[in-house]
Amino acid sequence: MDSYQTPLSSRYASKEMSHLFSSEMRFHTWRKLWLNLAIAEKELGLPISDLAIQQMKANLHLDAEQFKAVAEEEKKRRHDVMAHVHVFGLQAPAAAGIIHLGATSCFVTDNADLIFLREALTLLLDKLAILISRLSAFAAQHASLPTLGFTHFQPAQLTTVGKRTTLWIQELLWDLRNLTRARDDLGFRGVKGTTGTQASFLSLFNGDHAKVLALDKRVTELSGFAYAYPVTSQTYSRKIDVDVLNTLGSLGASAHKMATDIRLLANLKEVEEPFEKGQIGSSAMAYKRNPMRCERVCSLARHLMVLPQNALMTSSVQWFERTLDDSANRRVSLPEAFLTADIVLSTLQNISEGLVVYPKVIERRILEELPFMATENIIMAIVTHNSKPAAVASEENSVSPAGEEPPQAAGDRQEAHEHIRVLSHQAAKVVKEEGKPNDLIERIKQDKYFEPIWSSLDSLMDPSTFIGRAPEQVHEFLKEWVEPALKPYENALKQAKGVELNV
Repeated sequence: MDSYQTPLSSRYASKEMSHLFSSEMRFHTWRKLWLNLAIAEKELGLPISDLAIQQMKANLHLDAEQFKAVAEEEKKRRHDVMAHVHVFGLQAPAAAGIIHLGATSCFVTDNADLIFLREALTLLLDKLAILISRLSAFAAQHASLPTLGFTHFQPAQLTTVGKRTTLWIQELLWDLRNLTRARDDLGFRGVKGTTGTQASFLSLFNGDHAKVLALDKRVTELSGFAYAYPVTSQTYSRKIDVDVLNTLGSLGASAHKMATDIRLLANLKEVEEPFEKGQIGSSAMAYKRNPMRCERVCSLARHLMVLPQNALMTSSVQWFERTLDDSANRRVSLPEAFLTADIVLSTLQNISEGLVVYPKVIERRILEELPFMATENIIMAIVTHNSKPAAVASEENSVSPAGEEPPQAAGDRQEAHEHIRVLSHQAAKVVKEEGKPNDLIERIKQDKYFEPIWSSLDSLMDPSTFIGRAPEQVHEFLKEWVEPALKPYENALKQAKGVELNV
């Protein structure tokens, strides 16, 4: 290649999304809009022949020769829309005099953009639903697998691998909601004229306001929209772009968070993204398994999160009825936002389809930290035992579930706390200064003070007693929230296939 091509389309994005924002699709859509306008104008009484409509219908797609003719025409006219009007007229000579009748350039450029926004959001919604479905299966599979929780990236109380996954899914469900709202809120610019007053169409219909309103409604229907914006300037408000790109930027934040979590887990060797048999992690360090898919997600998600700033700034400087300094910016920022979101979702789907969990590593890390976490349970157990009559205490080795404190009586909690504090500090010193395993439980087993509950220590240290309702939360969340949200996407889910990436 001897000229620059955006890697968004040449390397990463799906064929469907790349085609949607292609020149072929853009100019094909312009011709469909001109056809819809002509059909509606004819229905409302303007002298447009059947032959003109037929010729327009027969020439909605451009071939290589027409693209060449448009490029040559644009050099002369310095106006892309009028270059296309001219070339379309050559293909449909019976319609040459009525193509673009009463319209301004934004009739095709803006209405086409709204069509692309709507179709692109639909493509993303299907992909997002598939991603949520894949992650939901993973969450269900690992709903009860205890894992060390982290707050501040410091060891915290246990959770489960499935419960952690639901945190990612919940944010993606909000993105599904936001993308749906953005798509369903989209209206059509319709036929509004040069400054939005519909003056040219009022003139065409000899001052008949009803026919102008009917024309706007009919072209909107022919173009597949439920409604047209009631008022516009020459363009539709660029605040619409803000709404859409902010939604995509929010999706980028969800994706970045999820991919970052997986990158951190990969460092801990607990969970890894898929790694192909012949994949090379490093050109120098042959042993490396770099999380390159998640790194790609983070890289592109950052780009996606920045793009809404373009829309915000463009919207804020649209002088009066319009200014053209939005055009070049939007030609870049709108397609890039959707191509980037498309790549992010495809990559996350690929990751979710091949996530690898290492339970033994997870278990080892739990056991390194669990003794410290179990100290409160141990305190409660010894206090409870010491507060009971001797006869009862000798018969019972009951253990309270994690987080549930048994009723306290005369047992001395402060004394128990002091014993645990001393032993915990000794164990922590061994871990931090000597690099040895956590031996707190062994120290407790050697301390006569805790002898009454030695036989209960294994139960007190069972990781499954530290995860609360995490498994139940996973299954409840999937049933009550995820399943209903995915209901509209059943066909897409049935047809979904695995994603292969260029790694």
